[in-house]
Amino acid sequence: MKEIVVISGKGGTGKTSLTSSFAYIGGKSLVVGDCDVDADDMHLLLKPDYAEKKEFKSGFYAEIDQEKCIACGKCRDICRFKAIDLKDKVYSINDLNCEGCGYCARVCPEGAIAMIDASVGHVFKSQIKNGATMIHARLKPGADNSGKLVAKVKQDAKAAAEKEGVEIILIDGSPGIGCPVVSSLTGADYVILVTEPTPSGIHDLKRVYELVKKFKIKAGLVVNKWDLNKSLTDELETYAKSEGINLISKLPYNEDFTKAITAGKTAAEFYESEISGLIKEAWENARKEIIKE
Repeated sequence: MKEIVVISGKGGTGKTSLTSSFAYIGGKSLVVGDCDVDADDMHLLLKPDYAEKKEFKSGFYAEIDQEKCIACGKCRDICRFKAIDLKDKVYSINDLNCEGCGYCARVCPEGAIAMIDASVGHVFKSQIKNGATMIHARLKPGADNSGKLVAKVKQDAKAAAEKEGVEIILIDGSPGIGCPVVSSLTGADYVILVTEPTPSGIHDLKRVYELVKKFKIKAGLVVNKWDLNKSLTDELETYAKSEGINLISKLPYNEDFTKAITAGKTAAEFYESEISGLIKEAWENARKEIIKE
């Protein structure tokens, strides 16, 4: 079983649109995982049925039992996050500030504070419109532990692939270099880097590839909208060659990409468009790379 992770150094490069197209082309030959849990968008194009839904708990939050509380104030004095409010001589937890460290529960002389498992999101197992299995998740607004939720998505995607006898897991990772990206890369066999020929695109590609190198994962590059700035595209190709990154594809600017998204479709479904054929070639190039491993 092989795992391909698609990431980008910055948002807006077309990463999720491209991954959704790959998922549509791959069909039942792969299991799809949406690990961009802070901004999950693949469902807009792949139309999952949300057949299974599980609550995801990670971390803790404090809760004060008012019947046991003697209003001594020790919890408020010790809380460095200013998460305990006092109003009309009643102490309560400010959920937005509480970090779930549990120190308040330790110092409470009456045992009036309990640490409760925090529900931070949900994990779904769905069938998408081409019949493939997709594991995806949604993090609650403002919730922490996105890295752990990503790990859960990858774990469930692997279990689904093993059950179905599927050889490839396709993961849509988060942009940037934060904790969700690190979690997405863990255990990956191949990374597809998606960028665009802009100064920020080049800068952030180099930054995220430094992270990929630490995992010692082979990588390929897709340059989206390459024809908007050919000199910067040349710079990207030179960088890729110097780092041993395989150039998977250069996709031209094409309004059919936007038209497809507006219609709730992947670009791969625009069969009469040039972009559809190029994306299919890009997927085949990436698939050949993973087969070599």
